[in-house]
Amino acid sequence: MSEHDRLTERFEESRTHLRAVAYRMLGSSSEADDAVQEAWLRLSRSDTSGVDNLGGWLTTVVARVCLDMLRSRRSRREEPALDETHEPLAGEGDAIDLEHEALLADSIGPALLVVLDQLAPAERLAFVLHDMFGVPFEEIAEVAGRSPAAARQLASRARRRVQGADAARDPGRTRQREIVAAFLAASRGGDFDALLAVLDPDVVVRADGVAARMGAASEVRGASAAANTFKGRAQAARRALVDGAAGAVWTHGGKPRVVFLFTIAEGKITAIDLIADPERIRGLDVVMLEE
Repeated sequence: MSEHDRLTERFEESRTHLRAVAYRMLGSSSEADDAVQEAWLRLSRSDTSGVDNLGGWLTTVVARVCLDMLRSRRSRREEPALDETHEPLAGEGDAIDLEHEALLADSIGPALLVVLDQLAPAERLAFVLHDMFGVPFEEIAEVAGRSPAAARQLASRARRRVQGADAARDPGRTRQREIVAAFLAASRGGDFDALLAVLDPDVVVRADGVAARMGAASEVRGASAAANTFKGRAQAARRALVDGAAGAVWTHGGKPRVVFLFTIAEGKITAIDLIADPERIRGLDVVMLEE
């Protein structure tokens, strides 16, 4: 296999991820495709023999391209062409573009895109790369031309604006977050009674196959059993928005490893789903919240 063919193969392996990054940065499928194409052109012109992590290198390149596009858009005061509806790239009668479908499954809603478009380009860069893709602040700093501490501040400022806009759209979500926060606090503190206070008597806790192999029970029913399951646990879990709903995430190495999905009704947690399958997690829109 020639060097060009090898690079092409490795680029295609990263294409879906790169399009997801670009789409979240730009809010437009067509512009995301342009950014990914530019990344390929830069790859084809570069000497990558000394690059150990080509996927990370490509993510950085796409992020730089998107940052330039955002700055150019802002300087021209253009409004982004938000994708209110998603149509497949393949023409009528053609085979479904599976990569495009994967991108859409991992995309974000128009409401959040509107909020992201109100952020400064560097804020959006830091928020998307760190909170949505787990890129370390040291790498974000190189792309943004800032210090790691400044990159962290950019992400924090963007996160507060996103959270504030989300709470304003739906006050009920604020209550759901309070319930999840109370659950996590009770779990960490080993407070059995406080756990019972937020759990529905018929609550069910379910773990997917990967979470079960990590030691979680496949299914637990009833408030007492669930409270005993979580009592003294969740020490490293952090609050998060999962597909826009209140949730929690246990991370390791900066990446989500277990996602807690909560079903809440009438002020009580009626179900908790533990998701540890990497493929399923990649299909979730996870935004970490500040403690």
